[in-house]
Amino acid sequence: MVIIKSINMKHFIPAIVVILFLTSCKQKQETQQIITTPKTPKNIILLIGDGTGLSQVSASQYFNPNPSNFDRFPVVGLIKTSATDKLITDSAAGATAFASGVKSYNGAIGMDKDTISVPTIVEEIAGRGIKSGVIATSSINHATPASFYAHAKSRGMYDEIAAFLPTSNIDFFAGGGLKFFNQREDGRNLLTELEQNGFQVDTTALPKNASTLKHAILLAETAMPTILEGRGDFLPNATQLAIDALSTNENGFFLMIEGSQIDWGGHANNADYLISELIDFDKTIGVALDFAKTNGETLVLVTADHETGGFTLGPDGDDYNKIKPSFSTKSHSATMIPVFAYGPNAEDFGGIYENNEIYHKMKSAISKEESTVVSQN
Repeated sequence: MVIIKSINMKHFIPAIVVILFLTSCKQKQETQQIITTPKTPKNIILLIGDGTGLSQVSASQYFNPNPSNFDRFPVVGLIKTSATDKLITDSAAGATAFASGVKSYNGAIGMDKDTISVPTIVEEIAGRGIKSGVIATSSINHATPASFYAHAKSRGMYDEIAAFLPTSNIDFFAGGGLKFFNQREDGRNLLTELEQNGFQVDTTALPKNASTLKHAILLAETAMPTILEGRGDFLPNATQLAIDALSTNENGFFLMIEGSQIDWGGHANNADYLISELIDFDKTIGVALDFAKTNGETLVLVTADHETGGFTLGPDGDDYNKIKPSFSTKSHSATMIPVFAYGPNAEDFGGIYENNEIYHKMKSAISKEESTVVSQN
């Protein structure tokens, strides 16, 4: 027989309230999450494919025997590239926008539109103990690399631009341009000045191992040879060497790498030249991404100063299974330029914006502090 005892509801109802309250608290604790914002990047690697627009990027997918490293980026944006004096920019104004965050006139190296020197990101972060490097397949005092360490009214002031390097905040540089250091009209020997300022100087071959000193590598009188002329893996290997050297710095590093001669292939309307340089640049992107994936504290950005050649990937006649590259100009074009981003704060680089925002977004990313918030579901 089941005996049912009467229950005094006066005592039972308060007990139910207590149980429900405790259950609610437990569920609240179980659904509470600690969310930490993505870690701020310790390092930034900026790769500039001079003259590279969307058709050039597409060529790296169609003509590259290997999978394109452009496909590895989770975030893509677009930049507008006009200079202050021209709708179509040149490399000097474009790189000055990246390096200093100001729009300027074509030909300007680290100068604003009123020819007043503006600080570069390399100069600004040096005070925080962050090391810097620049690499190019052009001469190292050409417009794009120069805009990160020099200040000149005209990009053609090659001797004056080279003279900035011995006392600049650059810790590693590699490229061509040797004659601007040891065959100067003013009689100065900048190679000696580099050594006096703590640089290891190499002028015959790319070393296999990173130096513990600051490092200057100048391997051609003017520009480096083209890929078609047998340059080989200079750009990816120099990039790896720079990463090996700069990544030992506990405060981090900034590295700019330029695939300079993609632009020159566009100016020449030479598709083989352009595509071979582009595939070399693509391989170099892979070196940066592989490091960033392992390191976890590196923001990798890939963009260009402008597009060159009005490059098009049209069909070969009526054959839609065969691509025939063509050009519409021997000059630059005004098309928007893609920005690819990977790593901490990569999401900041999506959308459409002016080219000088690259500087401000990099500066913001490297200045952000990690924060922790509590989110409740």
